[in-house]
Amino acid sequence: MIKVGVVGGTGYTGVELLRLLSRHPQVELTAITSRGEAGMPVAEMFPSLRRRVDLKFVTPQDAQLEKCDAVFFATPNGIAMKQAAELVAAGVRVIDLAADFRIRDVAEWQKWYGMEHAAPALVAEAVYGLPEVNREQIRNARVLANPGCYPTAVQLGFLPLVEAGVIDADHLIADAKSGVSGAGRKAEVHTLLPEAADSFKAYGVAGHRHLPEIRQGLSLAAGRTVGLTFVPHLTPMIRGIHATLYGRIKPGIELPDLQALFEKRYAGEAFVDVMPAGSHPETRSVRASNLCRIAVHRPQGGDTVVVLSVIDNLVKGAAGQAVQNLNIMFGFDEEAGLDIVPVSP
Repeated sequence: MIKVGVVGGTGYTGVELLRLLSRHPQVELTAITSRGEAGMPVAEMFPSLRRRVDLKFVTPQDAQLEKCDAVFFATPNGIAMKQAAELVAAGVRVIDLAADFRIRDVAEWQKWYGMEHAAPALVAEAVYGLPEVNREQIRNARVLANPGCYPTAVQLGFLPLVEAGVIDADHLIADAKSGVSGAGRKAEVHTLLPEAADSFKAYGVAGHRHLPEIRQGLSLAAGRTVGLTFVPHLTPMIRGIHATLYGRIKPGIELPDLQALFEKRYAGEAFVDVMPAGSHPETRSVRASNLCRIAVHRPQGGDTVVVLSVIDNLVKGAAGQAVQNLNIMFGFDEEAGLDIVPVSP
C-alpha cells in the first residue's frame, strides 16, 4: 500500500483521477489540494465520490505532500514545474498530468506555452509516460510526464507504421476530434451548451500545443524529424477522442500485412485493442475506460493508409494513463484500478 496525494482535484481530470484511485487496491489517498475549496468535503463537490472518498480539500501548505510516496499534479500548465523539485528531493515520485515535462527542448516548450520554465533540470530527467513505448524507463522514473490526450491517440495510431518505415514520414496527417471535457472544467463561452451543442468546428489549425509533443514522439520512433499536419476539432459530446490518421505508403517497398503489423506491435498490451480488419471504432466503445481501440485500413487498395484511433480523453488520455504509469513505477499489476468495462450507452 502506498500513500498518494493529488494536487488540483477539482477539475474533470482531477475527479476522474480520484474515481480511479479510490478503487485502487494498493493506494491510500491521503491529501487532495485546492486553494479555493479548502475545507470542503470532496464528495460535496463530486457526489459521485460519496462513500468512496471521505477526505476534504486542503491547501497545498497543509497537505504534507512530502510524506506521500507519489503525488499527481492534475493542475494547469506551469504549476508542477514550480513544486516538483522539492517533492523529488523528499523522495516523492511525481506524475504530472499537465505539459510541464513533456517536451524535451525547453526553448520549444517555452515558445508553445508562453512562459519561462522553472525546472529545466527536471525536464532532462523526466520520463515521457506512454507505456507502450517507454515502459522500462517508466519503472524507475522520479518525474513522469503524462502524455496529452491528442498525443496519446495519434501516437498509438501511427507508431506501428512509423516504426516499420512503411509510410512517408514527411507527410503525416492527423485529423482529430475531441469532446468538450477536453477544454477543462472552467467557464468559457465556447464550451457552454448552447455554443458547443449541435455544432462542429476545427481550431488551432495554425498550430496547437500538442503538435510539438506528437512530433517529438513520432520523430523518436522514426529516428528522424517527421513532418506532421495536425488539425484538432471540437465535437458536441462530453468525452472521447477520435483520431483519423493518414499516411502515404512509400513507393517501391514490399508492404507487410498491415493488420498483422498492428496486431504484432500491440500483442500483450492490455490497453490497446487492435480491432478486426474493416472495423470502425467508436468513442462510445471506450467511454470511462483506459482503452485505445485502433483499426487500420487501406482504402481501395491504394497508396494511402488510414488509421482510426479512439480513446476516452479523460482516462487513457489523462487520468487512466497516469494510474497505469503509477502501477508500472511501483511494480503493481498494470491493470490495477483500471479493469473497467466501458460504459454503454
